[in-house]
Amino acid sequence: MSNIAILGTGAMGSRMAVALLKAGHAVTVWNRSPGKTDPLVAAGARAADSPRSAVQGVDFAISMVRDDLASRAVWLDPASGALLGLGENAIAIESSTLSVGWVHEFAGHCREQGKTFLDAPVVGSRPQADAAQLIYLVGGEAEVLLRSEPVLRTMGGAVHHAGPTGSGAALKLAINTLLGVQVAVVAELLFLMQGCGLEGGRVVEILGALPVCSPAAKAAAGSMLVGNFDPLFPIELVEKDLGFALAAAEETGSRLPMAEAARQVYAEAMTKGQGGDNMTGVVRLYT
Repeated sequence: MSNIAILGTGAMGSRMAVALLKAGHAVTVWNRSPGKTDPLVAAGARAADSPRSAVQGVDFAISMVRDDLASRAVWLDPASGALLGLGENAIAIESSTLSVGWVHEFAGHCREQGKTFLDAPVVGSRPQADAAQLIYLVGGEAEVLLRSEPVLRTMGGAVHHAGPTGSGAALKLAINTLLGVQVAVVAELLFLMQGCGLEGGRVVEILGALPVCSPAAKAAAGSMLVGNFDPLFPIELVEKDLGFALAAAEETGSRLPMAEAARQVYAEAMTKGQGGDNMTGVVRLYT
């Protein structure tokens, strides 16, 4: 069994910690709001008062936080950042959904400090985390992944080596962009079809039976019809991830006009107070 730190115990990090505890690993947890670690301590984890103290003596340090700024603070804060506390044989694993630029920058800091790093964001939300069926998209050296894979598989049902450092982050943004665009279009089309006199349930039934409709789009349409906007993937995070994808496009000389249009739709929803809704709540712009 390994000694593992989880840095960030929100909706996803807390579930990852539970999976590791159930598997018998020694788990240390840290969260910016300390009270959120109490249930994990009750389940057998040890709470730390800073990221740096959390990673003392661990084999793996896994970060699961909101964005680049939070990741930077967790790893590099001069007073409490985890990177300086990592032992020479420990592996830093960043599982947050971050910009490709920041992942490359952080990898550079790791190299300067002689630390080992894996870029390993996940596909899946709370139900998949509860079932330990997250899908890992890993960027980094194959040898480091080989050492880390048994731990990742404790929390995930699949581990894909996407390529060198930054590949995991890039692929995660591509996946979230594809999902975000689909859900935005589904919201528009449901409103259009209902305006044309079709019944929403029938539209979803027919479209969902056709190859043109992905399982994710079908599920999103069904959630829209019943008004289920519980925040599995909140609008504010979709908008954030689309922004990261657009930043990557700018850095590489690519163009993402569809992603830009979708981001504007989610941004409009945020201005109407829907940022905390699940992404399916974007349909409320039309209804």
